[in-house]
Amino acid sequence: MSDIVYSIENLEQIYGSRTVLRVPSLQIAQGEVLALVGPSGAGKSTLLRLLALLETPTRGQVTLHLDGRAVTSATATIEDRRQIAMVFQRPVLLSRSVRANVAYGLRLRGKRNQHDRVEAALERVALTHIADTHPRTLSGGEMQRVAVARSLILEPRVLLLDEPTANLDPYNVGLIESLVREQNQQFGATSVLVTHNVFQARRLASRVALILDGDIIEIAPTETFFNAPRDPRTAAFVSGEFVY
Repeated sequence: MSDIVYSIENLEQIYGSRTVLRVPSLQIAQGEVLALVGPSGAGKSTLLRLLALLETPTRGQVTLHLDGRAVTSATATIEDRRQIAMVFQRPVLLSRSVRANVAYGLRLRGKRNQHDRVEAALERVALTHIADTHPRTLSGGEMQRVAVARSLILEPRVLLLDEPTANLDPYNVGLIESLVREQNQQFGATSVLVTHNVFQARRLASRVALILDGDIIEIAPTETFFNAPRDPRTAAFVSGEFVY
């Protein structure tokens, strides 16, 4: 495996009396696209929040490796956290224009006079024609594209996506998938994608992990995961059978 971006050791995440995630060991490589699949409530989004350093593990460690430094949720600086961008299923946009939303992260970082960069981001997500529109008038797909543009304009090293295309029409699904693929291939971003869509996982991911009841049942290169899974539960899942 190439340079490691994340390493996880002896991870447990417990809410109340319920253990929602157990990951004895996991490494995520620089530049890979890892898809997390499995039923609702399996622990996928919990793992994503831990990777985003938004939560601290109950037990064990999630380590982000940046420029030879090992960073955790307890030690990460603001600059460290800015290397990570997260796109949620239901984006929260500011009550400002589309253009202002896309530029917001740059302004927080003190980067002003970035007109060309903002316009290029708007063009990437095909929103130039409504750049001055208020978000309340946007469709769900347009809102999600604004959220993606707002993340990608920051050129993050790590892109975390939690069901970014759920309930979107095929056009918006295709556009967002193209953006994720482009960010990975052209800019080397490491991406972790939570999705219920196994076809999307197959299209985008270099590796796929199946999570059931808080455990990673199988993780493998995409073609192996779909064509030659080792675990019968994985075979059942990719064939559309119920496994829980």
